[in-house]
Amino acid sequence: MMMNKWLVLFSKEWMELVRSYKLLWVPLVFILYGAMQPVTTYFLPDILANAGNLPEGAVISIPLPTAEEVMATTLQQFGTIGLLIVALSVMGGISAERTSGVTAIILVKPISHFAYVSAKWSAMLVLILIAFAGGFGAAWYYTAALFKNVDWHSSLLAFLLFALWLGFVGSLTLLFSALLRSGAAAAACALGIAAALALTASAFPKALAASPGMLPQAAAERFAATATASAAGAIANPWLPAATALLAMAAVLAIAAWAVRRRPTLD
Repeated sequence: MMMNKWLVLFSKEWMELVRSYKLLWVPLVFILYGAMQPVTTYFLPDILANAGNLPEGAVISIPLPTAEEVMATTLQQFGTIGLLIVALSVMGGISAERTSGVTAIILVKPISHFAYVSAKWSAMLVLILIAFAGGFGAAWYYTAALFKNVDWHSSLLAFLLFALWLGFVGSLTLLFSALLRSGAAAAACALGIAAALALTASAFPKALAASPGMLPQAAAERFAATATASAAGAIANPWLPAATALLAMAAVLAIAAWAVRRRPTLD
């Protein structure tokens, strides 16, 4: 019975993704950025040569990066533009419904606050997985076509680690959407925390080895491991930040459910 109610809530969130066109534009943006990185990297000398403002006789010589370097650079693009797209698509998930009174109408029925929040969270994760799979797949395809094949085992592990990072930031955005009235403020807070976690993890990799901010670096290092065997010894253990991120996401769900229970409407 409880599962049936949860499925109804999930279906409502899924229909909302369809009606708001998020299920269309979010994956399209990810696919566009995923395909652009290997294509522009490969044709960069030709693009510069045809720019039209170079002196006559100028010779452009740019060494092509390896396929692993292209994939690692693509993940860096997803770490900026991708996080922004995730935050923008999730920022009004709870605050908008609380302001309009939809949350109060739904929770009048015998539905738990945790089921309400977890249905939104699950729909968000499915959207992120579809979008990132499309973007990562486009990058992997064009990298293989223009450079060379990338090891599929390392690619799969990098995909899972970075998808977890995107899901973690999306969960933070959903949490602040439950705590704050403004969706823009929720997105800004989530992106600020994500930037702080990534920067501190890069500055203190040993002290913050279990920080979720290590996930982007750990994902990119999957490709560094295949490029140079000697670098494998310096690869950070990805399981500690992954476990911390999963625990933090569970805590985020509980806090968001508590916030909705405390104030189902915003006057």
